[in-house]
Amino acid sequence: MNRFDLTLPVNNDGVLGMDPVEARATGAMLAQEYQSAQPFPHIVLDGLLPQALLQQALDNFPAEPLKSDRVFDIDYGGHHKRQILPYDCNQDAQALFAFLNSSPVLQFLEGLTGIEGLIPDPYFEGGGFHEISHGGLLGVHADFRINNKLHLERRLNLLIYLNPGWQEEWGGALEIWDRKMTACHSKVFPLLNRCVVFSTDADSFHGHPDPLATPEGVKRRSIALYYYTSSRNIYKEVPSHSTMYYARPEDSSSTHALARRFRSDEYLRDWMPPKLARLIFRVRDKLQSIFSTDRSS
Repeated sequence: MNRFDLTLPVNNDGVLGMDPVEARATGAMLAQEYQSAQPFPHIVLDGLLPQALLQQALDNFPAEPLKSDRVFDIDYGGHHKRQILPYDCNQDAQALFAFLNSSPVLQFLEGLTGIEGLIPDPYFEGGGFHEISHGGLLGVHADFRINNKLHLERRLNLLIYLNPGWQEEWGGALEIWDRKMTACHSKVFPLLNRCVVFSTDADSFHGHPDPLATPEGVKRRSIALYYYTSSRNIYKEVPSHSTMYYARPEDSSSTHALARRFRSDEYLRDWMPPKLARLIFRVRDKLQSIFSTDRSS
C-alpha cells in the first residue's frame, strides 16, 4: 500500500483555512510517491484532518435522512448506499465542505498530483457524505469522466473515512485493481481519518465489491469529493481578450477615444501574432510619448 502519515497544515487561529503556499509545499513533499504509484497514480494518507476538524466531521455527519438524500439499492452498482448533499447539512458540515473545496486545498492537491488548474464542484455531483449499511457494497468500476453540468473533465477523487474502531473482519476495504482488471493490486481499509486520493482515468478501477459484514447499526461512512479541470479548447471557441470598455454617449470625446483604444488593443491581441501585437503597442506608445512631449514644450 502506498501509505504515508500526513496532516493538513490547517490554521490554529480559529479560522478554518490554510496558507496556500504552505499547503502546496505540503502536497509536493509526496508528489513523487503519488505520481509514480501503481497501477495508477494514488496515495493513502493517514491522519489527514487535524483532530478538531476530524471531530467536526464526525459530530456533524447527519444520522437522520435528509430531503435530498439519494439511496442506491442496485446490487453491484451500489447497494445500501446513502449519498448526502452538503447543502442539506448544518452550517458546521457546510463549512467543512467549503474548506475542502477551497483554494488552499486545491493548492495542496495540485502540489501532490502535479495536475494544475484543479476546479471543485460546487454542486457536489456524486459527492458529499457517503454511508454504506450492513450488506452494502459498491462494485469495481471506473468513474464517470465528464461533469455534464459544468462540462469539465474529472481528474481526482478524494475520500476521507469517518469510521472509529473499524475492524478488518467487517470488510469494506477499497480495492484498487490493475488497469486490465486481472488482479487486485491493494486493499485499503476505511480507517478513521484515512484519506485516499487517486486520479480518475478510464481504467482507474476501484470499489468495495464484497457485502459489508458490520454489526447491526455500524455503517461505513466517508467524505467523497471530486475535482476537475477545464479544456484548453475554450480558446478555439471564445475570443481570449480582456475587458472591453465602452464610453457612455454623454462622456467626453477623450473618454470615447480612450475606450476605443482599449478595445482596439484587445482586437489586435486577438487577431495578430503576439510578437507583432507587442511591437505595434511599443511603437504606438513611443510615438504617443514623443507627441505628448512636443505638445508640452
